[in-house]
Amino acid sequence: MERFRITIIGAGIGGLAAATALASRGHDVTVAEQAPELTEVGAGIQISPNGYAVLAALGCGEAIANAALLTKSVHLMDGTTGRGVLTLDLERYAPDLGWYLIHRAKLIDILADAAVKAGAKLEFGRQVEAPPDGSALEGDDYLIGADGIHSSMRRNINVDIEPFFTGQVAWRALIPDDGPAEVEVHMGPGRHIVSYPLKNGLRNIVAIEERDNWVEEGWRHTDDPANVQSAFTDFTPRVRKWLEQIDDCFLWGLFRHPVAPVWYSGPQILLGDAAHPMLPFLAQGANMALEDAWVLAERLSSGSLKDYPIARRVRVERVVDASTANARNYHLKPPMKSFAHAALRIGGRISPKSALRRFDWLYRFDVTSDS
Repeated sequence: MERFRITIIGAGIGGLAAATALASRGHDVTVAEQAPELTEVGAGIQISPNGYAVLAALGCGEAIANAALLTKSVHLMDGTTGRGVLTLDLERYAPDLGWYLIHRAKLIDILADAAVKAGAKLEFGRQVEAPPDGSALEGDDYLIGADGIHSSMRRNINVDIEPFFTGQVAWRALIPDDGPAEVEVHMGPGRHIVSYPLKNGLRNIVAIEERDNWVEEGWRHTDDPANVQSAFTDFTPRVRKWLEQIDDCFLWGLFRHPVAPVWYSGPQILLGDAAHPMLPFLAQGANMALEDAWVLAERLSSGSLKDYPIARRVRVERVVDASTANARNYHLKPPMKSFAHAALRIGGRISPKSALRRFDWLYRFDVTSDS
C-alpha cells in the first residue's frame, strides 16, 4: 500500500475520525485546526449504531461506552397535552444494537486521543484555506476538507448552489437535570423539542420553531432564553420547567444545502458537512461524517478514491430525505396532527417493532464491514 502525506482541515468529529482511520493505515496525517486549542460547544450528541460501529472499529468503543449513556428508548409525545404517541423500545426490540448519548466535547476528546495514538499530528492555531487552483498543500499528496458547511474546498471544486432558509430555527441548551437514558421528542404545531440526559447530571435540549424571519447559520449565536421559553408556553409543564432552567442558549437558522455534486477533484477531498450538510431531524450529521471517514480511508488506501463518492452518495441522499420528512411529521397542525398521531398510536400497539424496523437500512448498516 502506498503511503501518503495528508493534511485534514478541521479537528471536528469527521476530521479526527478520518485522521485516526488514515494514520492507523500507515499514512502521514496532520490535522490543521484554526482554533488555538481543542474546544467544543456545550451540546449533546446522539451516536446511533451505524456511527458506533465506526467508533468501535477505530478502537474507541470502550471509551464511548464509559463516557456515554446507553439509550433505552425514544418517546414521541404530543407537546401540548403530554399524551404519548409512539415509543421505540430499543432495549427490548434492538438489544444487539447500541445508541449512545454523549457530550460533544467528550466525543471530540476521545477521537483526538485516538488520532494521536494512531500517529496523526494535531496542529492548533493553524488556519488552512484550500488552494483555489485545486492542489494539495506543498509536500502533501492529499488535502481533506472536514471544515463544515462553510468549507472553502467545497466552493473550490463545486459550482455551488446557494442554500435556502428552511423557515426553521433551532435553539440548543444544557441544563442541570438527569433522568433515565431516554430520548423524548415533544411535538406541536410548527414546533418540537428533543431532549435527553447526559452523564454528570446534564440534560441536552434542542428546540425547533418554524418562523418567517431569517436567522444566520452557525452554532455559536447566543440568544435570550426568554425567546425559547415564550415559543413553547403552551407545551406541558414538564417541558416548560426544563426551559425555565436555561441560563444560556444558542440559536441558529436551519438551511437546506444540496449534497455536493463533486466530492473530490485531484488531491482535494470533501468529508462530512463539507460534502453533505444535514438538518438535525434524524441526528445523523455526526454519524454520516464517521461513515465518510471510514470509507474514505478504505478507498484512498486501496487506490480507489473514485469509489468514495459512489459508495456514499445514495446513502447520504436517503438520510437527507428522511431527515426532511421527520421535520414535516414533527410539526403537523390540526386536523392532520390528530390523524397522524392516532395512526402512530394504533400502529405502535399492533406492531411495536415496525416503527423501529423501518430504519433498519440506516441503523443496521455497518460501513466497516460493508465498505
